[in-house]
Amino acid sequence: MALITYQHADGSTDEIQAAEGISVMRAALTNGVAGIVGECGGQAMCATCHVYVPDQQGLPELSEDEDEMLDCAADERTDQSRLGCQLVCGEHFADLTVRVPQVQV
Repeated sequence: MALITYQHADGSTDEIQAAEGISVMRAALTNGVAGIVGECGGQAMCATCHVYVPDQQGLPELSEDEDEMLDCAADERTDQSRLGCQLVCGEHFADLTVRVPQVQV
């Protein structure tokens, strides 16, 4: 199990225990975390699971598809921007904190 902490713009947080193999996006959708839409279901085709990851140590490099989709994100893209559907518990991290953008669509 991994612990994913979702930090919201209003200062609130959601902490979710997620099983190995579950993405940041899927854990958010399954547990009703506000601000994560996941319109494409995790195919890196919509950028509605955009999150900011302050500490990206151990995470995989951006794929070409992820990089391209982040240009379409509704909120500002920064060097901390990632798609939650591309970050997988156990494979990429054991514990992770992400900031949820104010807008996704």
